[in-house]
Amino acid sequence: MSITIRPYQEGDAHDIAALYNRHRDNPNPVAGGITGDELERELAERDTGTFLVAVDGGRVVGTFGLFHNTGRRSARAGELIADMFFVAPAYRNGVITGRLFTEAVEWMVQSGCLVLRLTVNPANSVAFKLYRRVGCVSVGQTVPGEDGNVELHNYIPLVLRSVFADLGPEVRSALGGLNSFGTVTEARDDELRSDVRLVDGVRTVDYHLALGDFRITASVDVDRGVVREAEVTGPDGASRALRLTEPPYHVRAPRRPEPHRFGSGGLVCEVDGDDGTLSVLAEGHHGPLFVSTWPSCRADRPAGWREGEPRDLDVVPVENGVRVTERCGGDEVVGTVTLAEGALRQDFAFTSRPGRIFQTVGLRQGAFVHPDGERHPIGLGLGVRDASEAVAASHVVPSGTGLAWQGTSWEIRLPVREPVRLIHSALLERGLAAGPDGVARLRTDFRPVAARTGARTDAGTRAGTGAVRPARTAPKPGAARRLEVSASAAGVTSWKEGATKVLRSPYPRTRAFGYNPRWSAGMWVTAENSRSGRASGLGWGVRPAAWEEKHPLGLFAPRERIGWELTAPEDTAEPVRADIQAPDSEEEIVLWLTPNTPRETTVLLDSAGTRWELGSAGLRQVWAAAATVRLADGSWLDCRPADAAHAEAELVLRTTPSGLLIGCVSPARRPSAWQLAVHSEPTSS
Repeated sequence: MSITIRPYQEGDAHDIAALYNRHRDNPNPVAGGITGDELERELAERDTGTFLVAVDGGRVVGTFGLFHNTGRRSARAGELIADMFFVAPAYRNGVITGRLFTEAVEWMVQSGCLVLRLTVNPANSVAFKLYRRVGCVSVGQTVPGEDGNVELHNYIPLVLRSVFADLGPEVRSALGGLNSFGTVTEARDDELRSDVRLVDGVRTVDYHLALGDFRITASVDVDRGVVREAEVTGPDGASRALRLTEPPYHVRAPRRPEPHRFGSGGLVCEVDGDDGTLSVLAEGHHGPLFVSTWPSCRADRPAGWREGEPRDLDVVPVENGVRVTERCGGDEVVGTVTLAEGALRQDFAFTSRPGRIFQTVGLRQGAFVHPDGERHPIGLGLGVRDASEAVAASHVVPSGTGLAWQGTSWEIRLPVREPVRLIHSALLERGLAAGPDGVARLRTDFRPVAARTGARTDAGTRAGTGAVRPARTAPKPGAARRLEVSASAAGVTSWKEGATKVLRSPYPRTRAFGYNPRWSAGMWVTAENSRSGRASGLGWGVRPAAWEEKHPLGLFAPRERIGWELTAPEDTAEPVRADIQAPDSEEEIVLWLTPNTPRETTVLLDSAGTRWELGSAGLRQVWAAAATVRLADGSWLDCRPADAAHAEAELVLRTTPSGLLIGCVSPARRPSAWQLAVHSEPTSS
């Protein structure tokens, strides 16, 4: 086996696409696979720093990319985002992984980009431990968000570059012999917690590096992207402070100003003065109805839909809105944003081609109307394939058509006159094409929806079920109801209605489920970031809390002050009720369930007045007011808020390789209650 690590070459794209498509665990999956042409376009659109390829006898067996943006996120000055890090399974126990990582970091140091960012699935314990072993630290979100990953940073290149000029010849010699970061930095544990330490009001992380017989300790200011202080300790134990060299760039720290607000017709627009992000909000809707990023005057550095770098923006009010100006040297982008009579207009004038815009529809329940006229429930993987891992594989919307999203209270319509690509059914990319007058004009219409008087039914695809609904069995009349709750598992470890097993649980073991590395109960409660939060979205039920048993069907987490209990009548015709109290939580509270379903099952959703029937294999994530899922024995588990008037309580359903996950989500600082019932037939909406 002779492995070569080399930069990407023209002609590699099709081999790399084939590598990704062969393995379902690749880090950039696209529903239906990705083509070589799409991969080539993705590398161009990400403003690739370097893309390394591992080759064995002419066959591509591994990749590692460093990018200035990924669609989701945009790197700050001096940073690069690592992605598309993949090694074929047969090669994972060899040296390829370490060689790819080390050569990528060496390239970074030579290029002057000194901070490495990457995301990792924490349930992939091998990868997570590897990144921690080579000095990657957590400075932000410490548990997986909606996308399933946590973000890590590596500041070792910044530390070494900052102290290099003041190192003696012996230390420099030891540094020159470095071949892996795994032998340099002290081991960090694999706990999902922040590595940030607050020092004099400054967020810092500490590094302890071993270079031969010498030790370097350093403190990094993570917001300014600089080393605050460092010292070297020799073999004799003597230490001295090191003179620091400023990095060859300046990081613009966020100012976090108050957003600029204006409104019309029950809608309020907020424009972020730091990164130019536009949000449209409506009273009664949980989270923004619509979010649009700012097109940078640097076309290669657009804001991602999760994050954009801080910018120097000039924002001034105009009639019905604001005018935003960004200047980059001799280039300029001027965006005039107005809202009147339900029409959001975004007009852009620019001196050179600006970056693309990402727009997110904040309606979670309701219907997405495809340009071909087909209606689909709003959700990831429904209507169009989910291309959020590789935007270049998204669906191009023909000019002259339109897109629509129909929710409970609002309808959003988008006429397509400029380049538009659907990344998934609630996320799109819009390009800016100037008209004859040099102005690019985008329009989005918001219309209030009249209250519906009845529910309609739409049949979705029923993967694996065929056209005929399968036979169902019911729990025997008078069957015993048995629930077991464990504080060590943080929830319900077993629920049976007669012979019907309602939940899946690995208890007393702990396993990974989806992006959750600590699954042990079949029903549990966590506090999570907002379902509508741009930066992360709703998490995956990773439980940091320590729980105590209040009574046989009740648990309490004293540190978080979250309590929940079940009411389980002996009569199995009566539903089980879960009551949750979290008066001090600033986060949303979620009751999670892992129902005992077959690998592919039928899901019935009540969403914005419509009942949908779907096959679980056809969705990745979908929201609903209530849901009924078919269990392994043919029974049906129905989940819904106990209080039908609780409009901000809703369910999220996610299909994962581990099985179906249901989250019952309630807003912060409010008591919530959920009704769970097992039936022989699906309930009516």
